[in-house]
Amino acid sequence: MKITYYPETDSLYIDLSKKVAFETKEISQDINVDLDETGYPVGIDIHGNASQFIDLSTFELEKR
Repeated sequence: MKITYYPETDSLYIDLSKKVAFETKEISQDINVDLDETGYPVGIDIHGNASQFIDLSTFELEKR
C-alpha cells in the first residue's frame, strides 16, 4: 500500500493494489474509489479537501 499526498491540490491517493483501475465509483463529492476489472478496490482518491477528512499531522500503522 502506498499513500501519496499532493499539497498543491490538498489531495490524497491511497494505492491499495498494484492492479490497474478499470472503473471509478464516486462515493461522495470529494471521494472516489478505483476498482479493478473484477470490482475490487485498488485505490481511494480524496481530492480537493483531503486535510478536512484526514489528520495529516500523524500517521500510524497498526498491524495485528
